[in-house]
Amino acid sequence: MPPEKVSAPIRTVTLGGSGTRTSAVTLGGASALPFRHFEGDTGHRPAIAMEVFDRVPRSYPESLRAAYGSLLDDPAAMARCCVEEHGAEVISVRLEGAHPDNGDCSPEDAARVVERVLKAVGVPLIVTGPAHFAKTNEVLKQVASAFAGENLLLSWAETDNYKTIAAAAMAYNHCVVAQTPIDVNMAKQLNILLTNMGLAPEKIVVDALTGALGYGLEYTYSVMERIRTAAFTGDPMLAMPMLGTPGFEVAKTKESKAPASAFPQWGPEGERGALLEIATAMSLLNAGADLLILYHPVAARTVKRKIAEMTHL
Repeated sequence: MPPEKVSAPIRTVTLGGSGTRTSAVTLGGASALPFRHFEGDTGHRPAIAMEVFDRVPRSYPESLRAAYGSLLDDPAAMARCCVEEHGAEVISVRLEGAHPDNGDCSPEDAARVVERVLKAVGVPLIVTGPAHFAKTNEVLKQVASAFAGENLLLSWAETDNYKTIAAAAMAYNHCVVAQTPIDVNMAKQLNILLTNMGLAPEKIVVDALTGALGYGLEYTYSVMERIRTAAFTGDPMLAMPMLGTPGFEVAKTKESKAPASAFPQWGPEGERGALLEIATAMSLLNAGADLLILYHPVAARTVKRKIAEMTHL
């Protein structure tokens, strides 16, 4: 069969590469489906990010606490470990402590956490606010202005707060995660709203939301697949790189946290959590994910190795 021709490739988005960042990561650029090298250019290799916290969530699995130990209380040291020992190409800083119900730290305090991580590593950063619109707006505005020119990926913008986040990104030269709830049309509409604000399409990374294995992964997969095929058939408002968050989603599942003593047939919880992340991540890669945020170090190393094998790099 002759390879199918696409109308236009996926846009490229570059993170880092300016300010104090000593490396850059470019996402996207594909004109063929993932890993189908015989059909065309598969673009830039998908990148692996790992996540650190200003305040570790109460629900964080014990297996991950065991894997990182005291590093969990030092986001800068944990970021350095993720880069130097586990091969993270991007670090995600999740500012849980800014949530009004989880410490309610000030935007300035949140920015100081980001500053420590920026000083500890040279890779690009994703900065994720708490799940609280008003506080996320305050925090991301502060972070964007404090670290102008670092080309951060600000996470996230939704239809309820996109104007604030887009304005901060444009003013201080950052990128934006456009997050919508597993819906192709909503993803397109948010991208239209962001670009109408003046944000360049090359500054947008799509997050259609992720379902972990056994928790809606099939639906996530189908929506991401539809976004990618729509882009290839000529829809410029869906031709952006895509983000997946297997680590965050798997860490919420019962299967990743339940002790082996309660469910011996499930196997050790440490191995179980890593395997769930790997299975979720590999599925998302085949759906078109360009950037994955992982938690378990075994999962990060394994998925990065498999990407290299599948892209012949």
